[in-house]
Amino acid sequence: MTKYEELGPDEARLDAAEQSGPDASSGDEVDRRIFWLVRHSLRPVAMANGGWDQLYRDPRDGRYWELTFPHGTLYGGGRRRLAVLTEQEARTKYG
Repeated sequence: MTKYEELGPDEARLDAAEQSGPDASSGDEVDRRIFWLVRHSLRPVAMANGGWDQLYRDPRDGRYWELTFPHGTLYGGGRRRLAVLTEQEARTKYG
């Protein structure tokens, strides 16, 4: 299994690239890193929007990260986005 780099203090948003063609289902490196981070590094906190929006917390620095699918109408939910939320933004959206 590939281990990806943990989130750095200067990172605030990761966007997977749009994919098309026969290799689209495999995603790109950013998409694979996001998937790895939410499976192995970040801790789940809450869900909203029927599970399409997911809130995570980085146990290393306490920041909140939101996983969304900004193009959710695309096949498979489209590309992933992982972005920092302030504590207030997290409370407002996720309760």
